[in-house]
Amino acid sequence: MDVLFEPLHFRNLTVKNRIFRSNISGRFDNYDGSGNPTRINWELKFARGGVGAIVSSFVPVSIHGRIVPNYATVDRDACIPFWREVGERVHEYDCKFILQLSHSGRQRDIPGVEFESGLSSTDKPEPLHGFPCVRMTRQDIRDTVRDFAQGARRARAAGLDGVELHGANGYLITQFLSSGINDRDDEYGGSVANRARFVLEIVRAIRAEVGDDFHLQMKINGVDFNNAMLPWERPGNTLKETLQICRWLEEAGVDAIVVSTGSSFPHPRNPPGGINAHVLTKTYDTMASSGLYTFRNYAIFRTWPLGALFQWWWNHNDGGAPEGINLPDARQVKRTVGIPVLCTGGFQTASVIREAITKGWCDGVTIARSLVANNDLVHMLSLIHISEPTRQAEIS
Repeated sequence: MDVLFEPLHFRNLTVKNRIFRSNISGRFDNYDGSGNPTRINWELKFARGGVGAIVSSFVPVSIHGRIVPNYATVDRDACIPFWREVGERVHEYDCKFILQLSHSGRQRDIPGVEFESGLSSTDKPEPLHGFPCVRMTRQDIRDTVRDFAQGARRARAAGLDGVELHGANGYLITQFLSSGINDRDDEYGGSVANRARFVLEIVRAIRAEVGDDFHLQMKINGVDFNNAMLPWERPGNTLKETLQICRWLEEAGVDAIVVSTGSSFPHPRNPPGGINAHVLTKTYDTMASSGLYTFRNYAIFRTWPLGALFQWWWNHNDGGAPEGINLPDARQVKRTVGIPVLCTGGFQTASVIREAITKGWCDGVTIARSLVANNDLVHMLSLIHISEPTRQAEIS
């Protein structure tokens, strides 16, 4: 059997193949965070297309953790029936559904609607949009740890197959983990052990709430690079620090690691590929009145030669070929932990995915944009594999 279509066995979950739909979505849901049929139809496209499992979109564990309204939440028990329906419909196609438990922190797409300031490990605004934030108190931290644990309880009550903690790409957990963002001087800042305390408390709280037999995976940056897509922002965690955090996560009860990159979104390596500074001048001005730094950034994108320099910096730091861009980091994580490792990063061809799994660099991949472009990609890859013996017989 082609390794792409071999089952992937986790401690508490088996997925029929090695291709996961990564977290991606649109503003499909109701303003109050309740879900609607549009989201169900969205997820079913990928389940029908043959992916082994779907990782949901960014699902806030509290209203204060929204990146934007109109994303379905898991902040209250009234959300359970909707997520149960999503899971049941996806299961009709022998596809697993993993709910991504998320919190925006300071990294939001729209400034305060319900709340003027986001919660964070710091009181320094996010560099791209500059939306204000406040440094979380210890009570804020305790409340948020509880929110994650309750989100996991609701996911299990809904009959879903597991949860993923979003600890990558600049969101709240990253804001604690990353040395490029976290500037606290208490037990949640400073050393890598202190910066990891928040997420480890979340993992332990989830395990206390749902037990040891419910799947829990963690999405994390391999390397942080800059903590924004702006070249003057300082980098965060090194790969060595991430490897230590992954060891602690495994010890705390995490069942799998998903390797991403970049401590903010967007970044030249996340999503991998180019950016058009000229297009930014046509779209970014809608943000100019919303944040603290947005007019400065808009001026940079629009003004020659600054716009050209930004474009050069982006292209210079994009890591080259986008497909499999995070495999070097995933390979090191795989060598470090004894639990399965998934990798995200521009995957779209069977040969690249097959090589990564066969060589032991990762156990499976997560894909977003390639599957959005072609919902039937997994079915197409399976048909190509099935047809290969027939072609070989014809040749002989």
